Amino acid sequence: MLEIQQLTGGYGTVPVLKNVSFTVPDGTITGLIGLNGAGKSTTIKHIIGLLHPLKGTITVAGHTLQADAQAYRQALAYVPETPVLYPELTLKEHLELTIMAYDLDEKAAWARAHDMLRRFRLDNKLDWFPDNFSKGMKQKVMIVAAFMTDAQLFIIDEPFTGLDPLAVHDLLALVQAKKAAGASVLMSTHILATAQQYADQFVLLKDGQVRADGTLAQLKQEFGLADASLDDIYLAMTAEGSR
Repeated sequence: MLEIQQLTGGYGTVPVLKNVSFTVPDGTITGLIGLNGAGKSTTIKHIIGLLHPLKGTITVAGHTLQADAQAYRQALAYVPETPVLYPELTLKEHLELTIMAYDLDEKAAWARAHDMLRRFRLDNKLDWFPDNFSKGMKQKVMIVAAFMTDAQLFIIDEPFTGLDPLAVHDLLALVQAKKAAGASVLMSTHILATAQQYADQFVLLKDGQVRADGTLAQLKQEFGLADASLDDIYLAMTAEGSR
């Protein structure tokens, strides 16, 4: 699982996040929800190690970055909002790099990769370079590279950007398969209807703090909105303090 305890951090010495605590249990999908600037991307950057906490701890599958950086990094996989690919490497070489980085069994990893490549209609493009790919195709490459791993935590930041409806369906099928296999998934998205349909629980960030977290039923109780959708709860949260 992912466990964050009293995380305070940001850029330099200015805290963007203030005492953020939540968990993503094994075998669950957690939706990370909030306005632009609420702290979602900053939280993710701390989890993947691009930012270092001013205070607090982050544990992934029992590992911390400070105690065992390699085990920590191999326990998580990340699909960013904006694809990051090496222009000088082909699609095949990107996947070979992933196999080496995660110390994967080559035969098993390629079997998983080829299944996803066929699903995303990339199986005939292994020798292509990133310059030949559209944004959506680049995003699919990032998805294949992440989901071919044995990671125990999958972090997906605005995963539907640039994807066509069929690819969105295929991605959600991959997410559900990883959940069924016992992995945990943290998904940051503004597509609230999809989050409500697929996530088991939610973390609502506001102004760098956790405003509320829990299942949809728990959020309804927290906001006093018995028949509310996630969209209704989101609007109620954003309206707080603006009246």
